[in-house]
Amino acid sequence: MAVNLVEARQDTPGVTNVLHFNNAGAALMPRPVTKSVVDHIQLEAEIGGYEAAERQHAKLEHAYAATARLLNCAPDEIAIVENATRAWDMAFYGFKFAAGDRILTAVAEYASNFLSYLQVAKRTGCKIEVVPNDETGQLSLGALERMMDKRVKLISVTHVPTNGGLVNPAVGVGRIAKTWDVPFLLDACQSVGQMPLDVEAIGCDALSATSRKYLRGPRGIGFLYVRRSLLERLEPPMIDLHAARWIATDRYELCRDARRFENWECNFAGKIGLGVAIDYALAIGLDEIYARVTTVSTLLRERLADIPRVAVRDVGAERCGIVTFTVEGRDPVEIKHVLAAKRVNVTTSTRLSTRLDMEARGLESIVRASVHYYNSEEEVERFVGEIRSIAA
Repeated sequence: MAVNLVEARQDTPGVTNVLHFNNAGAALMPRPVTKSVVDHIQLEAEIGGYEAAERQHAKLEHAYAATARLLNCAPDEIAIVENATRAWDMAFYGFKFAAGDRILTAVAEYASNFLSYLQVAKRTGCKIEVVPNDETGQLSLGALERMMDKRVKLISVTHVPTNGGLVNPAVGVGRIAKTWDVPFLLDACQSVGQMPLDVEAIGCDALSATSRKYLRGPRGIGFLYVRRSLLERLEPPMIDLHAARWIATDRYELCRDARRFENWECNFAGKIGLGVAIDYALAIGLDEIYARVTTVSTLLRERLADIPRVAVRDVGAERCGIVTFTVEGRDPVEIKHVLAAKRVNVTTSTRLSTRLDMEARGLESIVRASVHYYNSEEEVERFVGEIRSIAA
């Protein structure tokens, strides 16, 4: 069934306040998610934080089951942490690298991830190598295959980069990684919630993501999937009395499941909200969500491309809900502020976020408009009208 746009918008109070095209930043939460978070905070205020967590134990545990269902994995392969960056870090810094080891990544890799590569390379002498793009602008599977050898210790790729509308070919990467028996770490921060993700079909060994973006959950919560077969090979870079047990004065024992990557204190209200957000998305259907997102984003790209002096900057064989563009003679930050004054939300992306990709394409900064299934065709037309005025 197609997404019921009327119901989706009725369940999203924010659409009456703003035209929200910043869903890849933080989407508008639906009523059930907001209520679940507020209710738990209220309960903490009434009976105490520890006591509220104990009373809500089943809802907190449900977040693991819901995330596992979302990704087609087991609940014990899920860790819930503060954000997607911490989730990714806990996996990446758990790998052991030595001089001469190779890490393969993509041209449009996100800055936070690439900074971590650089830090580990500086510490260990391992090498960072970037897989070229193919003619469509996505990671070239042919080039990746040619770059593989026994020195490759990790393939780490961002599924949907922060700029460019691109969806990298994760399934193809997973197939190559499996052939070479090399771990595959997938940053799914901007793909989770807008498209179906099946870790078995993708073949990734670890996956990091957030609650706040296309899942429409609260901020301050992210999650990490780690395949069981990889768990024992990863030593968390940091541990506490939640991730491990102090079994003797000189010994500790790590938690046996993915919760070894967590720490004791967390956003309990956010964790409950994450579970509710996932339930909400699954009830609609990720296939249906992605079909709607694709319809709206395709319309937006086509309408923007018709405006003189506007250049759509999206690339890739498959494109998602992120639509990027520039307006000749106008600064993207200025455009963002002009739109914000009219209660239209977008953001910008600069070379500081995806330096390799932006430099290769000769771009300094772009406007990023990211749509979701609750955005309407009327909103697209209003947005295009605003950009037409700016470009005039």
